Amino acid sequence: MPDDQRPYAVLDIDATLSDTSQRVHFLQKRPKDWGSFFAHAKDDAVLDEGLAVATTLAAEHEIVYLTGRPERLRRDTVKWFEDNGFPEGKLLMRGNNDRRPSAVMKLARLRTLAQERRIAVLVDDDVKVCDAAEKAGYPVMRADWGLDAETQPTLFEAQESEGRT
Repeated sequence: MPDDQRPYAVLDIDATLSDTSQRVHFLQKRPKDWGSFFAHAKDDAVLDEGLAVATTLAAEHEIVYLTGRPERLRRDTVKWFEDNGFPEGKLLMRGNNDRRPSAVMKLARLRTLAQERRIAVLVDDDVKVCDAAEKAGYPVMRADWGLDAETQPTLFEAQESEGRT
């Protein structure tokens, strides 16, 4: 199948492909230390299951990385993908001043992508993002391998209430 006809596989990054556990503590402070949280993203370890899913999907799909990370982290994010052997793909990031909840921001991006070609799957760890995507009719793979029960609520709160990741 030609590349321009392969369906999209859309993958989240944080806590889906990258291990955020070493930096989520910056969000447990009051006020949250977003600068440090994002500054350390380039040091995240790879989640092996996330890499395996991305690699497997790349064989039959056009990869799109859809992240709540701000646009200002593009260079570090692209380098992290290259350094860690992730398949090539389109990288869609949150605008630097976009504070919409992740579910709202990502659903809008999915709708735009769906106008270009079929979306075969969304892979994401955020329950609200997954629920919204499923409700809108997109196939979802819930990435439940990325966060433990202690750190998960902190990251989810940040994604939804503050529209930051």
